[in-house]
Amino acid sequence: MTRTEKLLTELIALPSVNPAFAGQDADGHGGHKYGERNVAEFLAAIASRAGLEIEFQPVLPGRPNFIARLLPRGKIRRTVLLAPHLDTVNAASPQFTPRRKNGRLYGRGACDTKGSVAAMLTALCELAQTKSRPTETEIVFAGLIDEEQAQAGSRALAGKGRKKTAPFKADLAIVGEPTRLQVITAHKGSLWLEIETHGVAAHGATPQFGKNAVHKMAHIVEYLQTDYAARLRRRKHKLLGHATINVGVICGGVQPNIVPDHCIISIDRRTLPGETDAGVIREIKQLLRSRDLPAAISDKKLAPALPLETNPNLPLVRQFMRMAGQSKPVGVHFFCDAAILSAGGIPSVVFGPGNVAQAHTADEWISLAELERGKDLLLKFLRSLP
Repeated sequence: MTRTEKLLTELIALPSVNPAFAGQDADGHGGHKYGERNVAEFLAAIASRAGLEIEFQPVLPGRPNFIARLLPRGKIRRTVLLAPHLDTVNAASPQFTPRRKNGRLYGRGACDTKGSVAAMLTALCELAQTKSRPTETEIVFAGLIDEEQAQAGSRALAGKGRKKTAPFKADLAIVGEPTRLQVITAHKGSLWLEIETHGVAAHGATPQFGKNAVHKMAHIVEYLQTDYAARLRRRKHKLLGHATINVGVICGGVQPNIVPDHCIISIDRRTLPGETDAGVIREIKQLLRSRDLPAAISDKKLAPALPLETNPNLPLVRQFMRMAGQSKPVGVHFFCDAAILSAGGIPSVVFGPGNVAQAHTADEWISLAELERGKDLLLKFLRSLP
């Protein structure tokens, strides 16, 4: 078993479920598995033994970011940040017991993103324990909290958290996510909206005396999923394709014999670089109004989740892509911490072992060969830094 595999096995067995999912237990498993602190303290012990400088950045009560630094031999002239997240979504108890089978390691967080945590920290520890550390580049590992909910960890690091702190400065952030070892320079943003219609209640035997809010909403849903979706398909980005909309939740009415006076839908709108949340809300309001479909619209995201677009020609980005054997930039549809760090002034890319298709699934797994390749590639890149 390699050092990377051993670390990932230990991480899977140490649950760090985001507390936002504490009400979703299917098997009555206790509360000890919630929060990232245990993982942060476990990683701190490993980093300390490797000679790294460690600190904990307070973010939420009992949930700090974990930060480990490898200082260069000389004056710091640039900083590279390795930034995976420590939290996972929830799972049944058996998924916190790591299983090795046919070259794969199974368990919650295997690819999203404890695989990245293991690859990045192992690469940094191996570099620290050799004589080939950079002479003028500081390398920082930041295990971030809360990516799966409101990205409080990356927002705090970027100086955009609840507490006013100075933003972390770096010349490049490599954000750990399962990308199959591709260097990702663009991803979509995520906007959650709630649309609400109102009507007039009446007895179901005499519906003509009421106004049906569900019927009003049905017209809105039909428009959003057809005409508006077609409009979005014409709005394309060279790496990300087109923007999308999905009506994911609908709630309305009380019982069959009452004309419903209220209906709400929740929608997921994936945005492209150049789009803003305010602009999307304004666009949908105007389009519904032009079709005589009055409704109230509100933003339900806890914090802005904007798209990412990083210039692939930046020297460090180009160098990392070259190390990965990649000649062209790549984009992904999911949102992650990279956009938060980028908005805070750090050029950011997304990279890590694993396939996002396995993330959040009941049999989440990662290829052990890919895990090791990811660690080796990161180590090669870090060794190449001046």
